[in-house]
Amino acid sequence: MSIQFRNYTKESGITEDYYKVRDFFVQLGSTHFTYARWDWMITHDYLEKNAVGKIGIWEDSNDIVGVSTFDVQLGTAYCLTFPEYNYLKKDMLLYAKDNLSKDEKFGIVVPDSDIYFQDIASDLGFIATVNKEGDAIFYLDKTSTEFSLPEGFKITTMKETYDLYQYYRVLWKGFNHELNGEGEFTFSKEKEKEGNNQMKRPNVDLDLKIAIVAPDGNFVSYCGMWYDKEKDFAVIEPVATDPEYRRMGLGKAAVLEGIRRVGEQGAKKVLVGSSQQFYYSIGLRPFSTATKWRLK
Repeated sequence: MSIQFRNYTKESGITEDYYKVRDFFVQLGSTHFTYARWDWMITHDYLEKNAVGKIGIWEDSNDIVGVSTFDVQLGTAYCLTFPEYNYLKKDMLLYAKDNLSKDEKFGIVVPDSDIYFQDIASDLGFIATVNKEGDAIFYLDKTSTEFSLPEGFKITTMKETYDLYQYYRVLWKGFNHELNGEGEFTFSKEKEKEGNNQMKRPNVDLDLKIAIVAPDGNFVSYCGMWYDKEKDFAVIEPVATDPEYRRMGLGKAAVLEGIRRVGEQGAKKVLVGSSQQFYYSIGLRPFSTATKWRLK
């Protein structure tokens, strides 16, 4: 083995390195940092674009075997390798600590099942915190995707109804920005450009971007689905429902419709990076957990 280190390109967006790292995550499979998380991050509105060049890449004969990255914002890092390259994780964690921190704050997310990585973190002076990341899973051969909608509501997709105003509006409301006092939703040319960058790019299937439409024509619930046919699992990200329309089964309908669609394309299971009761209530089950560790 001839391991070489390099940095990710300083250029954000869809680049040659984007494809190489994505292929690494596809091959890695259903870890706590999936190919969909990478896709979601790389064109996210809040991505620290000037920091992507700090992502670390370890290669063996020009093939990526390990990645030390952040998710959208610096400050929390993820070190992932193929199993046979676990021995790289000490160097990867040291690199992340020195390069992926923010305002002198740094944490590393370690899967609770990865005792080897826990030992490395502990030996380097890190301690576990109460901050957790959890994944839930839906098995299409075990759980029904049936649902019903209230009268007057209907399902659409971003392919059928490509409306970035409605897309951003339901996310703004659904993630409680208005309830948290951040003001009413506003739309701009900049937002439209960002939305097009997210939606009109490789590895996005607009038929899997599901919205529930209210009788007044507004999107009131949304579920984004990600599926790569090389794998047997899809990923849910994001899910949001307008607070005025909650507890009506709309979020459930959006998610289960998305699951049904990826099932038709070949997915056997679906993951979501959450341990919220909402997901358990509609048929998902606990899958895995990871813990954020910090320096003493």
